[in-house]
Amino acid sequence: MHHILFDSATQRADLLPFTHTRPVADIRCGILTMRERWERYLGTSTGTLTEAYLQELYPANGHKGMFINGSVFATAALVQAIKELGPGQALVKGDVVIAAHTIEMVTYAALEIYVEDEMEHLAYDGEIMQVRNIWDIFSLNDKAIAADFALLTAGRKSAPTPAGVTVTGDKLFIEEGANIYAGCIINATTGPVYIGKDAEILEGTLIRGPLAVCEHGVLKMGAKVYGATTIGPGSKAGGEINNAVFFANSNKAHDGYLGNAVIGEWCNLGADTNCSNLKNNYDVVKVRHEASGKDISTGLIFCGLMMGDHSKCGINTMFNTGTVVGPACNIYGGGFPDKYIPSFSWGGSDGFVPHTFDKAMATAERVYARRSKKMSSAERTMYQYIYDNR
Repeated sequence: MHHILFDSATQRADLLPFTHTRPVADIRCGILTMRERWERYLGTSTGTLTEAYLQELYPANGHKGMFINGSVFATAALVQAIKELGPGQALVKGDVVIAAHTIEMVTYAALEIYVEDEMEHLAYDGEIMQVRNIWDIFSLNDKAIAADFALLTAGRKSAPTPAGVTVTGDKLFIEEGANIYAGCIINATTGPVYIGKDAEILEGTLIRGPLAVCEHGVLKMGAKVYGATTIGPGSKAGGEINNAVFFANSNKAHDGYLGNAVIGEWCNLGADTNCSNLKNNYDVVKVRHEASGKDISTGLIFCGLMMGDHSKCGINTMFNTGTVVGPACNIYGGGFPDKYIPSFSWGGSDGFVPHTFDKAMATAERVYARRSKKMSSAERTMYQYIYDNR
């Protein structure tokens, strides 16, 4: 049977700017992405049902079978309930369709209507956790790291803690090939600390769990990292970080503060970039909901920077509370830039102009070359679509 992780139009709109460049299932929260978690529990690979401009990069691998909501966190109990669904049955929790076992070919545009009108609904009586809004990515990261830690380390033994590293607590797991250098202090009493394969924790780093440093991730010398933080695969981080999620291959390699934030893939924060996560009047933070063009309440007092893929900022950049940056932006200069910076913008506090598409892609290709990666024609086509529809 095909297992296909589906998006809904509402989910995609609410999770911009990150869903410009990926399905909901490929958002990272915790140690794993939503897809990686589902595939581990299911024991099989998954396809994707999403908007047409993303389908070449994220193929469906079938248009009938078991459709699973990519915004819902996988659990053993959910997978068992899904496996018990018969043809024509859907598993729901309130207004959330968790999964649907279809017997007919279904398109992205038709799936929600088909489930509503043509399928038998079975209520799920357990609890679910779901990424609904962009701030959920860091708000739920504590619980997600804990659940992923248990999943990934069950029945396994950690690599030994190197000499000269101070550890308190018993929730530290080190994968083979990871290096933790002398002078590091790890507090694993406040939450689990997961150090992925071939990751590096350089000298003098201070860590307070829950924390995940994924495969090939790096914490720079003297970094101060509070939970609940995820340093995604291939990412490098330094300075002071609190409750932030880096998706993959992004850098904040120097001093500066980042808190209650989400950083997409292939981003770079220049030296001494500082990101506010608390208003001076301690009021609830609002962020721009890109799809509606309105500022909406997060319900949170602490909310920092949300940066889409391939965006960069220069040295000494200052971001205000609740700043949302679209993909492929180049930000520089003194003062605070706008709290909402649309995709493919070039500029700073003095104003923005559209970034030239070819120049933006040339930068992306140079960044890729540093990691021995090339941009595919399908990826360039995706970015062209985003540029044309910004």
